[in-house]
Amino acid sequence: MKEKIKIEKNTVQETLIIPLYARKLCTERFPRLFQDKAAVELLEHLDYDFSGFEKQSQSLMQVFGALEVAMRQNDLAWEVKDYLKEHPYAAVVNLGCGLDQTGRNCDNSTCRIYNLDLPDVIRVRNQLVPAGDREENIAADLNDFSWFDKIDASAGAVFFAAGVFYYFQKPMVKKLVTAMAEKFSGGRIVFDACGKMALKLMLKTWIKQAEIQDVGAYFYVLDAAAELGGWSPFLQVSNRGYMLGYFPMDDPDIKGIHRFLAKIGDGAMKMQIVRIDFRKKR
Repeated sequence: MKEKIKIEKNTVQETLIIPLYARKLCTERFPRLFQDKAAVELLEHLDYDFSGFEKQSQSLMQVFGALEVAMRQNDLAWEVKDYLKEHPYAAVVNLGCGLDQTGRNCDNSTCRIYNLDLPDVIRVRNQLVPAGDREENIAADLNDFSWFDKIDASAGAVFFAAGVFYYFQKPMVKKLVTAMAEKFSGGRIVFDACGKMALKLMLKTWIKQAEIQDVGAYFYVLDAAAELGGWSPFLQVSNRGYMLGYFPMDDPDIKGIHRFLAKIGDGAMKMQIVRIDFRKKR
């Protein structure tokens, strides 16, 4: 991109750069823990007033929020790469992709990468992050299962979703996951989830704006195996804490208070990566 692309306030484009900035912040602050050079480079091509982000970039909660984003992406990437070890030609599918490039970061040179999001988001992505080799950007509503037919899962499929299902009601997530288990036998989906307390904190502003009364209607998880495993006999469910469950936060630049918050997150807040393997039918 030779010219900078203008990002207007209060638009879909602005919501897409928030997690992007978090990944940039972690790349600069904690390089031993997390690297996303693509995010750093992409932000350099955007015409946007980052002063508000930069003003808060040293605050305790802003840094911890960036750490959450970084650890989540590291965890999801670990699961994708783990699946690709046994299914090197599989489809790697980023659900609710935004401007995230985790699929490319997991590329083993033989897999096929799909990035799915709503049409307005894909229009922005096509402009900022055009699809590369063995890659396709697909405009789709995740709840309209016609997108299933656009995924070549003949050699397996691993799906991942970062920060997506919090905004879905529980029956919607159940319907989507069980339908995927039927369609993509032998595949895997991994996503982040949290408990009800964390969900209330996370969606506080959004809930107020949307005048939502029943937070419990939205997707949260306390005991993933018990709660989700009963959805279908074709689901094998497991979970790990997403702050400390995959990688030690041993970067010396991480403060003790951040490690303490991470323990609370994985513990009381039930912040977790849920992995669901789709059992093959006999």
